[in-house]
Amino acid sequence: MSDRQQQAMLFFDACETGKGWEVCKMFCHPEATFSAQAAALAEVTTLEAYTEWMKGLLTPIPDGRYELKCFAEDDARACVAAFAVFHGTNTGPGGPVEPTGKVVAADYVYIMYFEGKLIRHMTKVWNDSVSLQQLGWS
Repeated sequence: MSDRQQQAMLFFDACETGKGWEVCKMFCHPEATFSAQAAALAEVTTLEAYTEWMKGLLTPIPDGRYELKCFAEDDARACVAAFAVFHGTNTGPGGPVEPTGKVVAADYVYIMYFEGKLIRHMTKVWNDSVSLQQLGWS
């Protein structure tokens, strides 16, 4: 595994397990940006804000966990992609409605663009409407 892949994997795991920016920032440029074509993330434009959003998601979905399916590097473009499935059950407080007890299994992809050894930008590819329906939130 390359140094870039190792950094990306450490970031991915920290983000997906709700460590928030306090841990994730060591893998990112301080001003790292974020984008996604998902309504649930429309206001999120920095990687710091996204890592905190993920941390917050584990309150209404306390058993949230990822299942990594594919992890690949494109050296020519200085990026690493991770494809995973997020699994969890809405049993905790903090969601848009009272806990539903419903389960989510959401496919998503992170594309992490590097500048040097740090992530400069990340794009998330995710169909949030399917996830919200599975959880009974829409």
